[in-house]
Amino acid sequence: VQNEEQIELLQALESQEAWELDFWLDPVSTELPVDIRVPRSSLSSVKEYLRVNNIAYSVLINNLQELLNAEKAEMEMNQMKERRTRSFNFGAYHSLETIYSWMDTLVAQYPNLVSRQEIGKSYENRPMYVLKFSTGGSKRPAIWIDTGIHSREWVSQATGVWTANKIATDYGTDASLTSLLNTMDIYMLLLANPDGYAYTHSNDRMWRKTRSINSGSVCRGVDPNRNWDAGFGGPGASRNPCSDSYHGPSAHSEIEVRNVVNLIQGHGNFKSFISVHAYSQLLMYPYGYSCEKVKLKMKVLPSYLILLLSDQASGGSIDWSYNIGIKYSYAFELRDTGRYGFILPSNQIIPTASETWLALKHLMEYVRDHPY
Repeated sequence: VQNEEQIELLQALESQEAWELDFWLDPVSTELPVDIRVPRSSLSSVKEYLRVNNIAYSVLINNLQELLNAEKAEMEMNQMKERRTRSFNFGAYHSLETIYSWMDTLVAQYPNLVSRQEIGKSYENRPMYVLKFSTGGSKRPAIWIDTGIHSREWVSQATGVWTANKIATDYGTDASLTSLLNTMDIYMLLLANPDGYAYTHSNDRMWRKTRSINSGSVCRGVDPNRNWDAGFGGPGASRNPCSDSYHGPSAHSEIEVRNVVNLIQGHGNFKSFISVHAYSQLLMYPYGYSCEKVKLKMKVLPSYLILLLSDQASGGSIDWSYNIGIKYSYAFELRDTGRYGFILPSNQIIPTASETWLALKHLMEYVRDHPY
């Protein structure tokens, strides 16, 4: 977009419910693109609206269904291959059940380092599992990493799985990671929104929210990253239950959010909180609900970390964690910048996870070396 006026015109489009538009990237700034998935039935209306208002656009994906069909077919082939070879392909997307059973395998392979803890159940009664990497001791300083809070961001969960495996396999050989785990614990929640993730596989690949029932509305689900008690209900969140960014009836109304809050507060010694999203290729820091920048903690940043204040979004997890005293709170937006959006081809999972690992490791080393 060229100017503030165009941003406002697109924000008006966002609240135009009849057209059922799905904003993959919201209109927030002239620096960032806006990506919109348009249902076929609204296509001519949207094109006309853009034309009348002189908003330039291009088509990135002509037929999303074709990409979805290809993704599904590829997953089915991979499942057959994994069953036949009794292996796990880190460069593929997996169902919730497959990820949960892989967690068991990891714990069995590395029993002295990895344990699996159930931190509660989801709205639809699925267990929420955290992988804890620890070399002993209780309530040691800890680092929190969650992936997949928005269920359709599949490269996030896949990166979480690859990363968990990397931590387990590199302990004892990678000196830096080994020294980190000798003094700190790492907690990883790979499926922060299990109901939503299951639903992206069974019903609607584009589902983002939880699956809770909203009283008085036919629309289900709350955006779990607008539901935290940090500027709750402010800008960038919707009060409409049918919106993808619906903040919910109250802060921490979602059991998935409450489970994490209870664990973090009950533990009391988390030093870093990292939430992994897709897509945009950004590293974001608080605050999302106000334009007040916090004092940045890191003096020297490697060039692969591009820092950008997140677009305004209230009720986000890293704002909450920062407010309760977790100084090193960050959110990653992984690949890509819009060519595929949420349908990132699986051959990009491992490159995405590898480049993210460099940044994660750098952050964790910094946390280890700058205690507070």
